[in-house]
Amino acid sequence: YGESMDRRVWLAMLLLLAGGMALVLDQGMAGGVQLMGLLVVMLATAAWGVDNTLSRALAERDPGQVVMLKAALGASLTTGLAWLSNEPLPGWIAALGLLAVGATGYGVSLRLYLLAQRAFGAARTGSVFAFAPFIGALFAFALGDRSAGALMMVGGLLMLCGVALHLAEIHGHEHVHKPMDHEHAHDHSDNHHKHSHQPTVIGTHSHWHHHEEVRHSHAHVPDAHHQHVH
Repeated sequence: YGESMDRRVWLAMLLLLAGGMALVLDQGMAGGVQLMGLLVVMLATAAWGVDNTLSRALAERDPGQVVMLKAALGASLTTGLAWLSNEPLPGWIAALGLLAVGATGYGVSLRLYLLAQRAFGAARTGSVFAFAPFIGALFAFALGDRSAGALMMVGGLLMLCGVALHLAEIHGHEHVHKPMDHEHAHDHSDNHHKHSHQPTVIGTHSHWHHHEEVRHSHAHVPDAHHQHVH
């Protein structure tokens, strides 16, 4: 996607990856997790990464529509697998619980993820999101789980350092915006959308619009308007 990846970003991603590996090793060395289970989780995580990276192209569109479409597709596939496996229908309480988990853990999460991709790119969003396992481990600890060892603390520290590097990143230099026509959600407060509306439009809106060529210097992230080569 033409995103800039300097040494700070690579180091942050490697720290987050190392932290995630430390969490897996912590559980693996405890002897309570089978190797096959870890491999399946790894494959599922890789599939998740591919899915969200491919979703970068959709991040500029209405995230609500993307969530609805992906949720409908996922629910249909899951229902089909359950039917083929002769799974019994859940009770009403269980169904409502599943709905609540899906709406928050997938619906709201995906919407925020797409907005983050729009704001600062796929690479940074994916690496920061990798902090999620440590948050899960903290919740498990709060609920009484005491199976974690020293590697969990090491992994959490590595992940915190990786996230801190991302948050402290400031990338700015002189760059050129070539003429462009596209459509995406935007407002007129970012100094990149100077076209006018009749009547005047306030707040975020989406329509096909034109960008004139401009050269300027400011801090920026690899969003839809800053995919220049470094």
